[in-house]
Amino acid sequence: MRSLYGKFIGFTIAIMLISALVAFLVVNTYYHQQLKGQNDEKNMLIAESIASFIESTEDLDLEKYLETQSSVGYKLYVVDEQRKSTMYGKSFRIENLKQDSINQVLEGDTYHGMKELPGETFVTGFFSDELANTVGVPFEYKGESYALFLRPDIKLLFTEVHYILGGMVLVMGIFSLLSMLILAKKLIDPITKLTEAAKEVGNEQFFGTLDINRKDEIGQLAKSFQTMVHKLDENDRIRKEFISDVSHDFQSPLLNIKGYAELLMDNDLAEQERNSYAKVIQTETERLSSLTKQLLLLTSLDQLTAPLEIKLFPLDVQLKEIIRRNRWLLEEKGMSLSMDIDEVEFRGDPAFLEKVWENILSNALKYTENDGLIDIELVKEKGQAVVSFRDNGIGIEDNELTRIFDRFYRADDSRTQEIGGTGLGLSIVQQVVRLHGGTIEVTSNKGAGTTFVVKLPTM
Repeated sequence: MRSLYGKFIGFTIAIMLISALVAFLVVNTYYHQQLKGQNDEKNMLIAESIASFIESTEDLDLEKYLETQSSVGYKLYVVDEQRKSTMYGKSFRIENLKQDSINQVLEGDTYHGMKELPGETFVTGFFSDELANTVGVPFEYKGESYALFLRPDIKLLFTEVHYILGGMVLVMGIFSLLSMLILAKKLIDPITKLTEAAKEVGNEQFFGTLDINRKDEIGQLAKSFQTMVHKLDENDRIRKEFISDVSHDFQSPLLNIKGYAELLMDNDLAEQERNSYAKVIQTETERLSSLTKQLLLLTSLDQLTAPLEIKLFPLDVQLKEIIRRNRWLLEEKGMSLSMDIDEVEFRGDPAFLEKVWENILSNALKYTENDGLIDIELVKEKGQAVVSFRDNGIGIEDNELTRIFDRFYRADDSRTQEIGGTGLGLSIVQQVVRLHGGTIEVTSNKGAGTTFVVKLPTM
């Protein structure tokens, strides 16, 4: 496969050649349609002035005069009455002047060979070195009739100035080509670096920084690519941590289940111990079941391709129903719960939003000690449904607030580690809220309680 640089060179040369060909064809066509007649008329005036001078000057040395005219840049072809021809200046490449044209001029008419020359595609009439490509006029000298045929000698008309201009055009062409190649190199080098970096990313190598400092579109592409690599690196790190955490969270209850199941196989085991071991197995099984459900929910959120099942439903009724389902736990812990819930009709996915309120309320119940207080509020303000959960539980350290929505993250605290949980609930909460175009904020004071505020736009 050819490199981009090689293709650029090929395209550049091809464009230059095609441009030159198109320019030549355009100029050639313009010459045949416009300039050829003007060129014929201009040279006809020169020929007539030469003939007029010959006829008006007495004692003129015709030979010397015509040689002088040929030396200043003209080819002259003179025919007398006896059809004897004389060439002044360099001979024509093709001597194809018809006898009828010669007779026409000797009889007193003019000959417009330049204007009447057939159009040619690749050789314009201006450069066609043919005897037929001339203008002809009659003149008399010492009582005899002559026919004078004239055209410029192109080689003599090319002076030093023309060569200088030609050299300038050649140098400009070479310089332009080299400049374009250098520019192409500068443009393609960053792309080459991006290609190499993309290969590294394909091999799951997400480290390193691209040395591309540009302000143009390529620089923006490099910046976006670097951002993407950092994001991929972060996602790769999270993925590996996720796998490690999932493995750990599955391994621990499985080991407990295995260990206590082996103990239950002891026929001499007392009934009380048997019941105790069976309860542990049941608890660990429920823990695995909860973890599996949470993982399935996260997977469905991550791979959500179909739109949410949006419907209009009473948000206040949903919140009250979730509180009612957890009333037994409130009573068991001797906790108080206050509600300030306005009637709010909300358009969203009720199944997903139910998981949000369940997880937040579950956290408040877990991390608030017996005889604690939970306050739930729902108001509608400025086109938003605002739901607040406040508790006076154990709270969260400031340095941990930024990580509580990470998957499997649980605060490194002896009291929190003793409380069951998967560490996935708040991650689910955040994703569902974002899918509804909302935001979630959390404030907390260690030992004084935590507040979650969910703001959902009323669609």
